Amino acid sequence: MSPTKRNQLRKSNAPGRIRERHWSGTGAVVCGVDEVGRGAWAGPLVAAAVVLDPDSRLHGIRDSKLLPKKDRERIAAYVRHRAVAVGVGTVDIGEFNEHGFSWALREAGRRAVEGLGVEPGRVLLDGHHDYFGGMYPCETIIKGDLTELCIAAASVVAKVHRDGLMAELAEEHPRYGFASNVGYGTPDHRRALQEHGPCALHRTDWAPVAAAAQQRLAV
Repeated sequence: MSPTKRNQLRKSNAPGRIRERHWSGTGAVVCGVDEVGRGAWAGPLVAAAVVLDPDSRLHGIRDSKLLPKKDRERIAAYVRHRAVAVGVGTVDIGEFNEHGFSWALREAGRRAVEGLGVEPGRVLLDGHHDYFGGMYPCETIIKGDLTELCIAAASVVAKVHRDGLMAELAEEHPRYGFASNVGYGTPDHRRALQEHGPCALHRTDWAPVAAAAQQRLAV
């Protein structure tokens, strides 16, 4: 864990349950939704949906970006054990490249919510954009993964699931360092992309990927 992230974690407050308990107080089943892989150059887009027992006491859950890997894996297992329901939605790279980012984002979220096995009366969604477009009664919360426990829980579940997928896919495409960079635009990934060109896991419309493909064609 980097010193910067360690400091952020030390200074961060535990996510609260204000909006979740507001809606659960009306009798609604409330789920938090977050996605992982939005900005990656390669690999699937993954979303998770989590319904927590409003009366349960849960500890240690934070936004996945603030947690070291071993803590994320432990907390993801803890969430799955303690949650009322957990759903994960994955859009693979073939679907992503065929239908585009906006479709993939909405579809990953829909699959996650459908995977809960319960109908949510309110979805708490990280960010400012309701990409469900009226599919569910939804409240968007900017930095919701920092402030609402059910969204933070979803962020951890989605991150651990996607990282596991990328570790498996790295064995099929060992040149790109996917096990460590999980498809994001790190310097080692950029160098591999320039040297070898895109592989079947890359997002073809992403500018660095398209540029590398054009460069290969020009040689």
